[in-house]
Amino acid sequence: MESQYSSSLNGASYLFFELKQVVKLKQKKFSNAEIRKKVIEENIFQFGNKGRIKRSLPSIMRRLDVIDESLAKIMLEGSLETGKVINLYAIMKTDLLFFEFMNEVISEKLYMNDYLFEKKDINIFFTVKSEQSEQVANWSITNIERLKSAYLQVLFESGMLKQRQSNELNRLIIDEQIKEHLRQIGDAKYVQAMGE
Repeated sequence: MESQYSSSLNGASYLFFELKQVVKLKQKKFSNAEIRKKVIEENIFQFGNKGRIKRSLPSIMRRLDVIDESLAKIMLEGSLETGKVINLYAIMKTDLLFFEFMNEVISEKLYMNDYLFEKKDINIFFTVKSEQSEQVANWSITNIERLKSAYLQVLFESGMLKQRQSNELNRLIIDEQIKEHLRQIGDAKYVQAMGE
């Protein structure tokens, strides 16, 4: 269990636009290797520096691998909100620690109809994790602070936080088609973690 924790969200927080670009390429039958090459050579993400592409690409490719045909179709043809839900699912599916944060903190709050999200909520989460996991305990304070910031960024960009600096949670409206599909493929826990 331990070795699966990662702080890669630091270099690749939300990246919805970027994920959508690689999903489009995948739909055009490009292989993962071809997608990587195209992204770097053609600067498809429109990043200012190559270092940022190289830092975020591994996470984006992992997310791409968990998006099946059905989800890819919904992501490209559905609404912006629907696409954001799929991106959030892909982040949780490829980042165990972030999934646990969503599951243990955010969905708990939404389940209790508690929409107040405070700094202490995320602080307590990381304190508990560093007590449970030697790996997290060994991360630097700077790394953990950056990770907290990345988590807040994901919450904000996915629509779960009303404003970037806000402490008010929002309940996502998840398309029935997505909920049904995730349940069918055995991923109902991710729907639950989003507060459904």
